[in-house]
Amino acid sequence: MGTSIGDLIQRDILFAEKHYARHNGENPPFRFDRNDLGEPVFEDFAKVAKIIEHNGQSFALYGTGDGIMRVYVPELGREVRIGLEIKSKQGTYSQTSGFSARKGPKEDHVKQCVCYSVMYGVDYYVILYVNGSKKAWNMTEEEFDKNPDILAFGLYITDEMREEVLDRFADIVDMANKGEPPALDLDKWTFNDFKRAIALSLSEDELAALRKKVAAILRSNLPDTTKRTAAGALDYIESTRLLEQAKGAA
Repeated sequence: MGTSIGDLIQRDILFAEKHYARHNGENPPFRFDRNDLGEPVFEDFAKVAKIIEHNGQSFALYGTGDGIMRVYVPELGREVRIGLEIKSKQGTYSQTSGFSARKGPKEDHVKQCVCYSVMYGVDYYVILYVNGSKKAWNMTEEEFDKNPDILAFGLYITDEMREEVLDRFADIVDMANKGEPPALDLDKWTFNDFKRAIALSLSEDELAALRKKVAAILRSNLPDTTKRTAAGALDYIESTRLLEQAKGAA
């Protein structure tokens, strides 16, 4: 569903770019940037693997962004390249509400845009949240104003923001080279692709520390989703280790 939402937004921008002049009598104030083949710079047309040398470490930033726009800014009298990152929200209609807007974009999404800014040489980004969940089919204008389908944030990405992200990646490469894995981050557990390897590689001391951390989270005032994620991670780790031990005993 998230992919479909992203495709829809990209298609609509392409249609707007193509038909704007016919309906408005002037060139569109925005358009997708194009590569050397004339293809819009998004998805596979924007695939980049940029080698980074930072803090004595070498690593690659690899990915495909949702789009690089060229937007005419009257105050500057010129076009500005602006990145576009589309994120779907499907859990609840309140995720694009005014209250959610007060909290700003998710930190992970900001850092993703920071990476893209390095890869594509872009200083400005728009994070567009599109809600796939709806409060009701029939809403008053006031209800819709409080629970819109979209929520957008603008970012200006500074060198300090880039340094922070690149420092983190360089530290990870350094730890990997030294064979010193970082502490397990429970906030990243859901989309961690190495759950089994982590479960089996934890030392008894690390497991004991993890149990204490999860117990503290469960006693805290953190959101229930955070508590469920922490408890689920610990349950997976312990059950995986027990199963492996049973295999070894057999």
